Amino acid sequence: MIVAMPLLAFGDVTVNAQLKKGNEQYAKGQYKEAIATYQKIADDGHMSALVYFNLGNAYFKNNDVPSALLYYEKAHKLSPGDEDINFNIQFANQKTTDKVEAPTEFFITRWWHSFILRFSLTTLAVISVLLMITGFALLVVYRFTNSVGVKKASFYAALLIIFLGLGSMFTADRQQQYFDGHHGAIIFSNSVNVKSAPTPTAKNLFLIHDGTKVDVLDNNNGWMRVKLANGSEGWINASDAREI
Repeated sequence: MIVAMPLLAFGDVTVNAQLKKGNEQYAKGQYKEAIATYQKIADDGHMSALVYFNLGNAYFKNNDVPSALLYYEKAHKLSPGDEDINFNIQFANQKTTDKVEAPTEFFITRWWHSFILRFSLTTLAVISVLLMITGFALLVVYRFTNSVGVKKASFYAALLIIFLGLGSMFTADRQQQYFDGHHGAIIFSNSVNVKSAPTPTAKNLFLIHDGTKVDVLDNNNGWMRVKLANGSEGWINASDAREI
């Protein structure tokens, strides 16, 4: 750990310097240069909602809506409750050709999704750890204190806090399950014929355009089985889309 910590610190300094450079380029209207800088950070494996969000903004300013939506969606997966990210996704979708309307969710389902997507997985993990440590610390107090009042208070408080910690873990698990069940992609080709089977000669079902988000249901020899928000399904060539 002693050997690794300076290396990690050096890495953070490097990333922060690159991020600052990208922000300065963006502020000057140098969007292509900013894209290259942010992309370098992402390609080096630094997954960050902030980096993806800034990269999406730079692509949007460079009039590349599909790429902007791709990185907005990547940012959304890391920070689903961020209002700026969600607003930019909606705003960028207004620039796409296809206006696919999703069916209205039942209010309980809508409330549940809003609840589990309120915080990021990282935040939920930190909350869970802190609550569990606090809960077990209170159990230690309960075990060693001689005061009856403190024993009662620490015991019931520990039970409540541990229960909240388990609830935070459950919420994180449900969020992970949600994103695993909504494995998406963004269409990058100008127009794509969605087919009834994973072959070039299959029947054309409908047409979609660049920037449209689809759920990926299956992959088969270079073909994707996709589903639109309105429930329409079919097969497209995997090269026509990029997975989120």
